[in-house]
Amino acid sequence: MASADGREECFPCRQPVFPWYIRQFDCGQRDSMSETLKVESRELRGKRNNRRLRARGRIPAVLYGHGQDPVSLAVPAEQFDSMVRHGSRLVTLAGAVNESAFIRECQWDTWGHHVVHVDFTRISAHEKVRVQVAIELRGEAPGVKEGGVLKQVLHEIELECEAADIPEKLTVSINDLGLNGSVTVANLALPPGAKVFEEPDQHIVQCVEPAEQPEVEEVSGEVEPELIGRKREEEGEASGS
Repeated sequence: MASADGREECFPCRQPVFPWYIRQFDCGQRDSMSETLKVESRELRGKRNNRRLRARGRIPAVLYGHGQDPVSLAVPAEQFDSMVRHGSRLVTLAGAVNESAFIRECQWDTWGHHVVHVDFTRISAHEKVRVQVAIELRGEAPGVKEGGVLKQVLHEIELECEAADIPEKLTVSINDLGLNGSVTVANLALPPGAKVFEEPDQHIVQCVEPAEQPEVEEVSGEVEPELIGRKREEEGEASGS
């Protein structure tokens, strides 16, 4: 999505095409440990200064939230890239500021390889947030061996939970999914106290019978091609007679 100044931004947990935000998470468990990120104060702003900053291995960042003034920061690119690719969302900022923050939005380069700007939001570990979380299927559905086809209807889901309990993904087992069976939102194992905004009977994945292919009718016998030139010659001979 685009920010007020027109730059393109990706909300980390809304990006199904960017698997960097997914890390191993077994449903019902939690990973409350936040990683520490060293940050520096960023005095100079603007595109030219930001390019120079990136050339030095730093990413321009801004810290917002809790009614305080925004703080311009610089974070080490290599460390931050590693963190987001391993699924970190809640981080502890240390250095120019010392507080917990949530990775709210990231801007990526054209190829989607590196983060070029990041927005942090001040947050406490027990503060509730709403996030989009990816859903991953795991296992083998018996219904497929019976001739069925898997159809994943829901690839991510919005949930509300404490910042310290944000899962990097929700795993759905399909080991008991038979032909014409389904797994719904009601079957999801969520972090303690988490709330989802989909209907409980919303399908996540189904095992359905394959669609029938329409039969193609075969034309029996050979069809003699129309000889257009010969027909015109015959018409000419008839008119001349």
